Amino acid sequence: MTTRRDFLIGGGLLLSLTALGGVPALAHHGWRWTEDGNFELTGLIKSVRLGNPHGVLTVDVDGEDWTVEVGQPWRNERAGLTDEMLAVGTEVTISGHRSADAADRRVKAERVIIGGETYDLYPNRD
Repeated sequence: MTTRRDFLIGGGLLLSLTALGGVPALAHHGWRWTEDGNFELTGLIKSVRLGNPHGVLTVDVDGEDWTVEVGQPWRNERAGLTDEMLAVGTEVTISGHRSADAADRRVKAERVIIGGETYDLYPNRD
């Protein structure tokens, strides 16, 4: 039988191991993995995976595949960006922050521009 004490000790051990690097961190949520400066790219959507924790597009930019993280479903909806707009073959411009690792062609979108319309996923970010 697992008690509350066992759970707290086990959870504390996992937290300690994670903090010390004993357990790899799997998530990259937030903005810490990105560069500070604004970045923009334009290309055609090759593939789409929408949902939580955030949507992911593969965008072909001059023959190179870029991974673009768009918002969570509620964030996209709030910005007026529908799933249908993010269809394969659609030309899209992404404005946001690219990965701090130059070898990683990945961008976290702040704004998505389709057909001249801007969908502001993070209205309070510059």
